[in-house]
Amino acid sequence: MSPPDGTDTKWDSTSYDGDHSFVFEYGEDVVDLLEPAPDERILDLGCGTGHLTDQIARSGADVVGLDASAEMLAEARERYSDREFVRADARNFSFESEFDAVFSNAALHWIPDQDAVLDSVEASLRPGGRFVAELGGTGNVQSIVDAVRAVASERGYEVDFPWYFPSVGEYATVLESNGFEVRYATLFDRPTELDGGADGLASWLAMFGDGLLAAVPEGERADVIAAVEDRLRDEYFVDGTWVADYRRLRVVAVRPSQRGLVHEPSST
Repeated sequence: MSPPDGTDTKWDSTSYDGDHSFVFEYGEDVVDLLEPAPDERILDLGCGTGHLTDQIARSGADVVGLDASAEMLAEARERYSDREFVRADARNFSFESEFDAVFSNAALHWIPDQDAVLDSVEASLRPGGRFVAELGGTGNVQSIVDAVRAVASERGYEVDFPWYFPSVGEYATVLESNGFEVRYATLFDRPTELDGGADGLASWLAMFGDGLLAAVPEGERADVIAAVEDRLRDEYFVDGTWVADYRRLRVVAVRPSQRGLVHEPSST
């Protein structure tokens, strides 16, 4: 999904849906982890073009999609006109009614200030409500980052790291420091085929790599990307398809109903 951080990033929603559909397609597994129930009220944080918002809503849940990108939301509203979408910053949002769950897929790694995000998430959840998310984990797309850094350095440019890819321990600590009880957390490798054949890596960098390539002048980016492809081709271009070394972090956390006690259904 797109970064729900209030930045001025302009997103090509058509390219996102057509050339990078794996983002929301892999997110379907995270919806299974959410286990949405009929009549639950759920927030999809960083909803992008709304595909997973709609999938969650088909469970019978009352779903609100939130994103910072006007382009993404325009596409979502056109495609899913019967769903509710709002534009807001993930670091500072609020609703009059609390949610039973907050869901997020492939959005939170765009936001280094997780304390602000989780403060808003915690405040939006009912006591006992759950937070279910997947984001990039430590080491995510490391080969691409290393190749871009090496090629840029050879040209005299220093590359900044634009994402937040935490480890299990790091993110569990952040969650707990923001009042959550962590119920589940896992980091796993997920090699991901990039759409576009021979152009898949260049297309991925064009869509998601603006921050990574920010130090490289526009006129040199094509040459830098070509050099990155040359460095990675032997290992990551397989049978005509680029495969990115994705690593994902999935978490389920709960807002306690009171300090030291998490709401559970009665067994009596």
